[in-house]
Amino acid sequence: MQEEIESSVDVVVVGGGNAGFSAAHAAAERGRRVLVLEKGEAGLAGGNSYFTAGAVRIAHHGLEELSDLLDPDERHGVSVLPPYPAEQFSADMAKVTGGRNDPALTEVLVGESQDAIRWLHGKGLRYRLMYERQAYPDAQGRQVFWGGLAVGSTGGGKGLIEQHTEAAEKAGIEIRYGTRVLDLLTDGPCVTWRDAAGRTGTVRAKSVVLAAGGFEADAELRRRHLGPGWELAKVRGTPLNTGDMLTAALAAGAVPYGDWGSCHSVAWDAWHAENEGNRELTNQLTRSGYPLGIVVNSRGERFLDEGADFRNYTYALYGARILAQPGGIAFQIFDATTRPQLRTEEYDMPGASVVTGSTLAELAAGMGVDAAALTRTVEEFNASIDRDVPLDLAVKDGRSARVDPPKSNWAIPCETPPFYAFPVTCGITFTFGGLRADTSSRVLDAEGTPLPGLFVCGEMLGGLFSGNYPGGSGLTSGAVFGRRAGSLA
Repeated sequence: MQEEIESSVDVVVVGGGNAGFSAAHAAAERGRRVLVLEKGEAGLAGGNSYFTAGAVRIAHHGLEELSDLLDPDERHGVSVLPPYPAEQFSADMAKVTGGRNDPALTEVLVGESQDAIRWLHGKGLRYRLMYERQAYPDAQGRQVFWGGLAVGSTGGGKGLIEQHTEAAEKAGIEIRYGTRVLDLLTDGPCVTWRDAAGRTGTVRAKSVVLAAGGFEADAELRRRHLGPGWELAKVRGTPLNTGDMLTAALAAGAVPYGDWGSCHSVAWDAWHAENEGNRELTNQLTRSGYPLGIVVNSRGERFLDEGADFRNYTYALYGARILAQPGGIAFQIFDATTRPQLRTEEYDMPGASVVTGSTLAELAAGMGVDAAALTRTVEEFNASIDRDVPLDLAVKDGRSARVDPPKSNWAIPCETPPFYAFPVTCGITFTFGGLRADTSSRVLDAEGTPLPGLFVCGEMLGGLFSGNYPGGSGLTSGAVFGRRAGSLA
């Protein structure tokens, strides 16, 4: 019988993604001995953070304020970055969640958003303006940013985790890969674990920080909490977020908080052979150009407003809408005019699924959709566009198509062959339900009392998001509340 290994440290962090590393950095800079237990082996580590584009939503007053935070870029001189004040960030959080966001947590998220990213920058993490994702050229040749989101990690999610890891190693933080935490015990507190070699052990600590993600990679938990059909969703990110630590924390006296019935889910390449947990392509399987085109289901019918708002405020909502369609599939349709404006990293990536046709009937045949139905949908859409309103992709231009459902902005006729249809399904990113905590990231019990030595951050923190999500706010939340957790742990 193999002997159980016992050890002790000051702080145990469960999960080696952006939030977990942020907590580890904050604890280490206070002189604490920190151990990060990461479920993934070295080649599979980083949680969902690895799979992101690295976008961070922060409050700011324009490019001049951020210039010292960003990698140098000659395009800065011809860029228009509108201020994004804290009031707007807060309003966006309330708007996309229908007011269901926790106000106290939101205040901290918004108020510390820029400072937390600057703090990480001071530890060697690098940031840049995301021209390829968040800017459109205007008539004067300037790059105009839109949707309250402009800053991202240099190197995307891969770069983010690489830089976090380098900072942790430099600070003397121990990282154990391939180590799954089994139980969370409040005696101490401590955790039990099993590693890839089959060894088991216990680590006693003064504090435990939970940063192990949600339950999106467990099909049964998705069905139970999100509803029937969600077991069919494609897992965009890590396959390791199976809700283990949520279950363990609830058993230890924590209480659930936030919206356990909704999640972050996007339009995702439906026909790609490797469209789950793809560590090479990561977020490139997202299909977020729908505001430039129209989206139809397998009956050839539109079912959502592609121009309801900037993509940053709708993309995390529309995956669920696609899943609810027949067969859980839809098609994003563009013509020869709009196709060149689609983001290269998403629509021109190796193996991107696409159907082309010189006519709508030919396109429909490749899609497996009734040609008459698709033609009718497209022609009705084209005829309803208010063409007197100028098209401006960098603002909500009010150029609408008055059909049912309407397209509220950026209505561009689909009439110039060849035509393109990109098949999409629902790609789930992370679940919104988590644990209840105070603004210091201390996990609370049913009476609202902090559980001794237990903290939570990242996707395990409940209460910030519900139904929808403003792009880039997840990584920011991980940095803000990870830092808060590590500052007390």
